[in-house]
Amino acid sequence: MSIDPGKPEYVWRQAADVIAARIAAGVYSGRLPSEGDLARDLGVGKNTVRRALVDLRERGLVVTLPQRGTFVATPVRRHGE
Repeated sequence: MSIDPGKPEYVWRQAADVIAARIAAGVYSGRLPSEGDLARDLGVGKNTVRRALVDLRERGLVVTLPQRGTFVATPVRRHGE
């Protein structure tokens, strides 16, 4: 999965989907790379990564801890699962 600026979908959404896919595949677990490292890896700007991380937080996939970084969210287990 890669970023294609020519697609009608927002670039930040594409970046969020790439990061989400990497989380699902186990590429990212625990702390995510820095915004700068993600931006370089994805070939996008830091602001695009920041917007992608907002989307991932809204989806419940990551949590951001001030002064510590952004981490893959621990899934909440429901009784009986």
